[in-house]
Amino acid sequence: MRRAIVLLALALWPGLAHAGLTEQQIGRVGFDPLQDARVPLSLKFRAIGGDTVTLRDAIDGRPTLLLPADFTCKQICGPALTIASAALQQTGLVAGRDYSLVVVGIDPRDTIDDARRFTQGQIGGAGTSVLTGSQQALAALLGAIGYRTEIDGKHDAIAHPAAFVTLAPDGRVVRGLSSLALQPGDLRLALLEAGDGRIGGLSGRVALLCYGFDPVHGIYTRRITTVLQIFGASTVAIMAALVGFMLVRSRRRGASA
Repeated sequence: MRRAIVLLALALWPGLAHAGLTEQQIGRVGFDPLQDARVPLSLKFRAIGGDTVTLRDAIDGRPTLLLPADFTCKQICGPALTIASAALQQTGLVAGRDYSLVVVGIDPRDTIDDARRFTQGQIGGAGTSVLTGSQQALAALLGAIGYRTEIDGKHDAIAHPAAFVTLAPDGRVVRGLSSLALQPGDLRLALLEAGDGRIGGLSGRVALLCYGFDPVHGIYTRRITTVLQIFGASTVAIMAALVGFMLVRSRRRGASA
């Protein structure tokens, strides 16, 4: 709940003071991916080039950064895309080879021209998809990742979390991160985990192993849990051996005295 409130405040600032939403409506906005959440890969969207594509086509078998955005937003979405684009360039990973970037417009009223204006000069090229969709497709996608919005009809705006998710190639939600408090290292590791350590080389796999805590669900990944259990058992065994050695040594000193 606290994460949702923080993300909501970021998404609505600085327009919060003039928002046309009620307190109850604002309370419904949030970002809360469920454990084992998975996006429907068969959902159909319209790409920026005008073609109809499925989410499976956009992901294209790679770990994916899925960034929901309001293409006509005048506040947070533009800077969020700039931050994400800059962070991706600093990860050392290559779009179209190591990962896919999927930017989805959260407002079904947005057009392809809106999408072009929003993303122009910031993202593009291989492995990048900018999508618009119907109300039904967007509801299914956003619902799958626990991303809840509210329309402010008075100001023709949408209140939404400033957040994105990384997806495994099979559509499984791996991580959820703030799109404003984003560091290149965190993004790289999130994509590495989404790829199950198969991208980024040996150093990436080592980093992934050291970064197995899942902040979305508050649990350690299965692989890290196993490593921690082995490490914990080894530590207990070593401590027990040291205590035993000290006891034996102490008894021998007592006997010799």
